[in-house]
Amino acid sequence: MGRPIALVTGATAGLGAEFAQQLAKSHYDLVLVARDASRLHAKAARLQQDFGVDVEVLPADLLTDDGVAAVGARLADAGRPVSLLVNNAGFGLVTPFEESTLDDESRQLRILATTPMELMHAALGPMLERGEGRIINVASVAGFIPRGSYGAAKAWVINFSRFANLRYGSRGVSVTAVCPGFVRTEFHQRMGADLGRIPTWMWLKPAQVVREGLAHNAAGRAVSIPSRRYSTLIALSRLVPDKLAAAAGNRGR
Repeated sequence: MGRPIALVTGATAGLGAEFAQQLAKSHYDLVLVARDASRLHAKAARLQQDFGVDVEVLPADLLTDDGVAAVGARLADAGRPVSLLVNNAGFGLVTPFEESTLDDESRQLRILATTPMELMHAALGPMLERGEGRIINVASVAGFIPRGSYGAAKAWVINFSRFANLRYGSRGVSVTAVCPGFVRTEFHQRMGADLGRIPTWMWLKPAQVVREGLAHNAAGRAVSIPSRRYSTLIALSRLVPDKLAAAAGNRGR
């Protein structure tokens, strides 16, 4: 039998690149998905050279029907089955909801919630037919607190992952929402966030987030909150008024 295959969206930077790195190190062949074809090919070449795995590149804009359809078709390909899907692609908006355009809000909702749902649907059929598979949806601790439309979208991802893990876990498919806090990646810089108000202790390293997320998914956990500090913060957030939880969540905007 060949090596298992993992498909990672948003694979050229940040957590997506770290997922690809750790999975290649664990002897997964890869399908890397992102919009930038040149960065995809460069990433694929490095992984092939460093780990000796096979890497497919699939340039696709997951904000378009055609892009989602192309990735969905790859996930549904029973001849080259994908064992692990990582829904990582996404972006955030620095502007408050009332100041954002409706188009921007709709694009954010699509990439954070609708696209992962569509890709999960494409992956689940073949996984359930084989009686095995793994799905990781990158969410956020923002999904546990009042955090605007971004937090609302991530709350959907968390809740849907909990449902899916409960429904499909007994059939061999584990589904996990990985919920990091602030991670040192390109994410916040790309959205133009103010990083000066974020204390040093709140930052996590991508390697830790991915390592714990993969371990929790392998163990069948529906929700992964990397690091004890964030697990504690989320537990405490349920005990404080929404106003205080929202104030904490608005750091980095």
